[in-house]
Amino acid sequence: MQEPLLGAEGRDYDTFPEKPPPSPGERTRVGVLQNKRVFLATFAAVLGNFSFGYALVYTSPVIPALEHSSDPNLNLTKTQASWFGSVFTLGAAAGGLSAMVLNDLLGRKLSIMFSAVPSAAGYALMAGAHGLWMLLLGRMLTGFAGGLTAACIPVYVSEIAPPSVRGALGATPQLMAVFGSLSLYALGLLLPWRWLAVAGEGPVLVMVLLLSCMPNSPRFLLSKGRDAEALQALAWLRGPDADTRWEFEQIQDTVRRQREEGSLLPSPRQPRPGWLQPEGPAQPPAAAASCLQSSHLSWAEARDPHMYRPIVIALLMRFLQQLTGITPILVYLQSIFDSTAVLLPPKVDAAIVGAVRLLSVLIAALTMDLAGRKALLFVSAAGMFAANLTLGLYVHFGPKSLAPNSTMGLEREALAGTEQPLATPTSYLTLVPLLATMLFIMGYAMGWGPITWLLMSEILPLRARGVASGLCVLVSWLTAFALTKSFLLVTNAFGLQAPFFFFAAVCLVNLAFTGCCVPETKGRSLEQIESFFRTGRRSFLH
Repeated sequence: MQEPLLGAEGRDYDTFPEKPPPSPGERTRVGVLQNKRVFLATFAAVLGNFSFGYALVYTSPVIPALEHSSDPNLNLTKTQASWFGSVFTLGAAAGGLSAMVLNDLLGRKLSIMFSAVPSAAGYALMAGAHGLWMLLLGRMLTGFAGGLTAACIPVYVSEIAPPSVRGALGATPQLMAVFGSLSLYALGLLLPWRWLAVAGEGPVLVMVLLLSCMPNSPRFLLSKGRDAEALQALAWLRGPDADTRWEFEQIQDTVRRQREEGSLLPSPRQPRPGWLQPEGPAQPPAAAASCLQSSHLSWAEARDPHMYRPIVIALLMRFLQQLTGITPILVYLQSIFDSTAVLLPPKVDAAIVGAVRLLSVLIAALTMDLAGRKALLFVSAAGMFAANLTLGLYVHFGPKSLAPNSTMGLEREALAGTEQPLATPTSYLTLVPLLATMLFIMGYAMGWGPITWLLMSEILPLRARGVASGLCVLVSWLTAFALTKSFLLVTNAFGLQAPFFFFAAVCLVNLAFTGCCVPETKGRSLEQIESFFRTGRRSFLH
């Protein structure tokens, strides 16, 4: 058995150095910063997140329009509107489930490209819809594409990015999703709902064209035994002037160790292979074949603490992220403003919130590699708690909307006997819902939005990364479906303030979870993070 990273001596096996890696690693990072191709590959991939964000909030301007449609086949009732808003999350859950297979079968890049098929079909169905079934099927197909890309893109980006910029690049999936949502809100002010679906086809086509020219993940290629392709991909990503030897050997060591652990046939101890050693395979042929056959994570391996600990942390982060209420708030954003007393038109409020969300993710991308992941998670959870609590209190004690409620369906009988005054159009108190929602979106976009996706791709072990990332997306979107479907029911039964108070309580749980369970991964390579969980250390610095 080859020596593991933590069991050997020497500079190359120092998994947790107190100082940055030596000159080869430094030269690699400099090469990345000077070379633009890794950023181009990231941009090509995250165009899938643009489509995801666009499709997620498609219902925000469309549901109010369809509720007043003159076409009886498209005029939505409250129940139909709730299905139209929530069925996207069912499709996303199915997409996450399929990613558990496609991520390791096709690879990260081809899985992202495959998502273009259901995405384009879904937009076409909604653009030409003549009945509710076409709307629901189109919404589910775009959700499937979104769930697939949500599981594959963060993994692809984290595997091609170097540690020095992985935080910034890891925030780009969320950044592009936010930009996609903002684009939908802005176009919703100008285009009818059918043309909004037509406009969604453009980014899908551009994504496929660009990705067809990009390399696959070097780590994925190495895990499949395609070392020559992996080296070529890494050299392309880092540029001709970068020394990729140190990085390639570190990835190669991790992949080889995981293959040996998963192999049923023991392999003899061998010296570490040299750089691009041409003479003979790294393992005996029988052992190598066995390693390649056992590339899938087994149940016995999943019970190992160094495997299940990061998987459980990633799953809980995805679960808690959705329980903050982000999906129902985004899906029903315009309808929420319709149901509260607001100063500005709901469409304008929704567009303003989208712009704030984009700005917040930009701030997170710039500070993630400086402030660290945990600090931003704490600030994020605290901001969302204050915002949800403010919204709940405003709805319960504040003025009521003069306009009749649409989707939210708040019963007027629920207000009988209350003393809350009706809002006047010029009351500045009615800015509270907009400001509180802006604070919520800002808090989410600076921490629990992008960082949960980044940490998922960082802490999951390579051997389980494809399956576990799909499982995380499945759990995330099943939770989102439950929240989105029940949001209107809870609102009609207990009032709009009830879900906001619940979301505020969840944010307190998020604060405790961050302090107790989430490791700080800033500046660490994926191999270092994996070895951290393997040794069970409480800190990278010990």
